[in-house]
Amino acid sequence: MGTAKFLDAKGLACPMPIVRTKKAMNELEYGKVLEVHTTDKGSINDITAWSKSGGHVLMKQEEENGVFKFWIKKGE
Repeated sequence: MGTAKFLDAKGLACPMPIVRTKKAMNELEYGKVLEVHTTDKGSINDITAWSKSGGHVLMKQEEENGVFKFWIKKGE
């Protein structure tokens, strides 16, 4: 899975991970993938809901050592 952009949002509290994710997605072209790493447990629900409501595709989500990782494909 090719990642066009990486966002390190570790250590940020809600709502900053989603604010930074939105900003990073605005910089991408349609169909490109953004990889996001956060440590805020609330970002699991936030990023999932935001991706769906924004027409994006949450391609993959995983947790590794307290870091939540998301791969989001930009929709139209």
